[in-house]
Amino acid sequence: MSNKPVGAAAIIVDSENRVLLVKHNYGKYNWEIPGGLSEQNESAQETARREVLEETGLEVTVDRLTGVYYEPHHDMHHFVFICKNVNNQAPQPCYKEITACQYCSIDDLPRPLSDFTYKRIQDALNPDQTESFHTIGPRQWFE
Repeated sequence: MSNKPVGAAAIIVDSENRVLLVKHNYGKYNWEIPGGLSEQNESAQETARREVLEETGLEVTVDRLTGVYYEPHHDMHHFVFICKNVNNQAPQPCYKEITACQYCSIDDLPRPLSDFTYKRIQDALNPDQTESFHTIGPRQWFE
């Protein structure tokens, strides 16, 4: 029996309604919401908290689930949570894969950014969002 991969990510918004993004130092060197793969015996909420801490140094609380995204190509589920910055600290890139992290205006997100990242941000911040389960295709990129 194989273990199905599970991912979790965090939407963290500051007082100016900007969303926290991290920049990867591999692949497309893209901007992304903090997150990653779950480890053994770890819940999706625990994954989101751990990944945010590893990538940005921030301690967060998990407020609510904003969406579950199924990626058939990898047979994987991605969970997205609204999280709160506990100590109102400034984020610092503190993981070998992250070269930068910053709060960004929703109307002016940095590139490259995938359509998947954009959709998760839009869904999380849409007060009228009623659909919580989504199937996603291969990534498209805004360069």
